Amino acid sequence: MNMLRIATVEDDAHDLEALRTHLNRYEKENGLKFLITEFQDGEDIVTEYSADYDLILMDIEMAFLNGMKAAEKIRELDKDVVIIFITNMPQYAIQGYKVNALDYMLKPISYFSFSESMGRALHRVKVQEKEFITIALKGGKKKLDIGQICYVEVQDHLLIYHTTEGNFVTKGTIRDAESQLDAKRFFRCNRCYLVNLEYVDNYMGSDVSVNGDTIQVSRSRRKPFLDALNEYLNEVGK
Repeated sequence: MNMLRIATVEDDAHDLEALRTHLNRYEKENGLKFLITEFQDGEDIVTEYSADYDLILMDIEMAFLNGMKAAEKIRELDKDVVIIFITNMPQYAIQGYKVNALDYMLKPISYFSFSESMGRALHRVKVQEKEFITIALKGGKKKLDIGQICYVEVQDHLLIYHTTEGNFVTKGTIRDAESQLDAKRFFRCNRCYLVNLEYVDNYMGSDVSVNGDTIQVSRSRRKPFLDALNEYLNEVGK
């Protein structure tokens, strides 16, 4: 694990200072490196939400948008970020299961309870270490698990990411997508399609079936496509 990207969402100056102190101490004691972004309110973090945090430490009671509502909005764009609630009232934190919160800390936060929660959070981050890319959508950025992308299609300067979770559209070129995705796993079978070889079901003539959808392989790319597919299958089979 390299640098852990953490967001704190806390509107009380005293509690924020305690969080800073605990984070600083935990970082030093465990030989870790944190990149911390601070937000004053739930509204601040969800506005143009950037799905690139590993962990969010979120106060529940806040003036404009409370932590529970903010977490619901975050989950629409980011299913994987670890969320820990901070609260004066334990009855609120029980609702955390709705947004798959990992834990909650009661104020005033003791360093002992903080370090216990952080240990669980680090374990969760490590367990779910996957490869992600982030794409710009209306209202923020969405995190996509590369392993769930079946293929990428380009139409009129728009990239359509066809995933097992549904389709997501962003601005860009097929070269933008290629630069973000592993060339060993993804193959460009014509000008408009970049295919995840893992999801290839069938290949006949000039047609390839990818997770149930049929895509054409251009004539000049048929042999390179078959070579890439065979190489990928051999690697996976080892």
